[in-house]
Amino acid sequence: MMNPEQVQALLEAGIEGARATVQGGGDRFEILVVAETFEGMSKVRRQQQVYACINEQIASGNIHAVTIHTYTPAEWDKAQRMGIA
Repeated sequence: MMNPEQVQALLEAGIEGARATVQGGGDRFEILVVAETFEGMSKVRRQQQVYACINEQIASGNIHAVTIHTYTPAEWDKAQRMGIA
């Protein structure tokens, strides 16, 4: 089993300049990643970047389910202003 801090560390190490927030525990997590590198990427490509960081943990069974939210810094600022995030 993993804790949110371990998942956060994997994400921030694997996605350049990312700020990750992870909630949950055991084998289920909600993941929020804000990264400039997401600029111009489709939602699917962004999720692929996140999964690339945690695939080993999914394959081993340490992570079973994730909910992923990805934003560029500008999108994140806008979402917060609009009360979405």
